[in-house]
Amino acid sequence: MPPRLPLVSLGRQSHSRISRASILFSPPFLIQAYQAFVPQHTAGFASTSRSLAKGRSKKMPPKKKNAEDTKIRLGRPGNNLKIGIVGLPNVGKSSFFNTLSQTDLGKAANFPYATIDPEEARIPVPDPRFDWLCELYKPVSKVPAFLTCIDIAGLTAGASTGAGLGNAFLSHVRAVDGIFQVVRAFDDAEVIHVEGDVDPLRDMQIISTELRLKDIEWVEKALEGLRKNSKNLGSVSLADKARKEEITTVEKILKCLTEDNKDVRKGTWTNKEVEVINGLTLLTAKPITYLVNLSERDFVRKKNKWLPKIKGWIDEHNPGDALIPFSVALEERLVSMTEEEKLEEAEKLGLPKGNPSALGKITTAGYTSLDLIRYFTSGPDEVRAWTIRKGTKAPAAAGVIHSDFENKFVCGEIMAYDDLKEFGTEAQVKAAGKLRQQGKPYEVQDGDICYWKSGA
Repeated sequence: MPPRLPLVSLGRQSHSRISRASILFSPPFLIQAYQAFVPQHTAGFASTSRSLAKGRSKKMPPKKKNAEDTKIRLGRPGNNLKIGIVGLPNVGKSSFFNTLSQTDLGKAANFPYATIDPEEARIPVPDPRFDWLCELYKPVSKVPAFLTCIDIAGLTAGASTGAGLGNAFLSHVRAVDGIFQVVRAFDDAEVIHVEGDVDPLRDMQIISTELRLKDIEWVEKALEGLRKNSKNLGSVSLADKARKEEITTVEKILKCLTEDNKDVRKGTWTNKEVEVINGLTLLTAKPITYLVNLSERDFVRKKNKWLPKIKGWIDEHNPGDALIPFSVALEERLVSMTEEEKLEEAEKLGLPKGNPSALGKITTAGYTSLDLIRYFTSGPDEVRAWTIRKGTKAPAAAGVIHSDFENKFVCGEIMAYDDLKEFGTEAQVKAAGKLRQQGKPYEVQDGDICYWKSGA
């Protein structure tokens, strides 16, 4: 029996793996097949190698970064934020708080420091979308969005150095996330003014100065501590480099307050700098909404000698901050009226048709100033507005309801309020292809109607 010849695989073996002995002792037909195969086989490998090398030489394009997704806000993170009512004594803060909360918690009196301890109330945020959803579903339970307001005692000149219990009052301001600054622009001989006469510009400057001076004190103290602990810093350790960057940032904050004469919230800051600012919990980093308290007569006729000057002061010192005129005197009368009576009162006063109260506008402005939005869950059992920060991703938004919804998040079924209002029912929204299934990257929008799905 002739000796068994070695077999040659013409499939996956490369040219180098086929031995000379295999070729020499193979039958002629195998040698011919091998000679026909090798040029094509090696050419394929060469072509593949060149394409792989070419692919490796190409650089992948860098991932695009969305600045809005990575932007860090000034202030505390979270959804449970508070806004404080700030101003000089006897400008109408506590009376405003009482009408806003429809309580008598605020100690309104005709003398300074009637309020010592801060009072707190949760104020429903008016929203016609919420009202419409309640009309549609007729739920057993209705829960609107809320804004937490704090009535803080009046600040006076010298508060930053402790005058008039200033240190305690400023600590109350430090504990909130935004500010309603009440400015008195009405004359009333029966309501004394702590400075002797009515001058809103002077009053605004006093508050601005006291908040800034207290920030300067805190920043200087922080800088002193950082410098004291940085004498032995080297330049190799990452921790040492981070500490040096922190010192540079705190020096920049101090310059903003002292040399630039700016509130911190009006400065330009990087994300790393914002993190340092947030650690200091500064007063001038908080958003401010200016509420100008007018007499009822001035509010109705929409005229007041101080309003243009107040607007000019804001544009010069804190451009972009909101200004809302209102009248505590009128609000105190309206608070006890029914909706029908309010409409009649508006007509009698010659105001535009509708509710003449400015409290809804003020509440909404405060809610917005904190970058708060809401989404809805809707059904026959309950229509509810859930408060989140603008830019919140779907899992975190679901976590506001329950932590399990965030930890075991699967997806969300989302429809826009406008789509539901246009089509009338959820079934019609779905039939129109407007019911969307969104995953973890989705950023919840103001007014979304959401149904969350989570794992077991």
